[in-house]
Amino acid sequence: MSTKETAAISQLLALLEARYAMRVLWALRDGHAQTFRLLQDSVGGVTPNTLNTRIKELREAGIVSHGGEGYCLTPSGLDLFKRLSDLQAFAVRWQQGQTRKSAEAPSPPHAASVN
Repeated sequence: MSTKETAAISQLLALLEARYAMRVLWALRDGHAQTFRLLQDSVGGVTPNTLNTRIKELREAGIVSHGGEGYCLTPSGLDLFKRLSDLQAFAVRWQQGQTRKSAEAPSPPHAASVN
């Protein structure tokens, strides 16, 4: 991976790691525009200040836009969400494997009782 590619990935991950950024993407995933208030309710637990900051960052990144109906994902945002959906499928399979490993792990031996 080139330095340029590494920098691009790092920049995108920094954007997505910001608090509530992924929740905003998730809330807008269905393609229906949402007003600020509806988006705040959809995200849940976010202050207006934090939501404003996240929206501003996502708009500057070209992932979210605002039209007459409210906020929605841009074509680039929809593409990103589609790619993140692949990660969701992986996460589910991975978690199931982890659960199986835990269930198959041998129990620790019990101390023998002395009478």
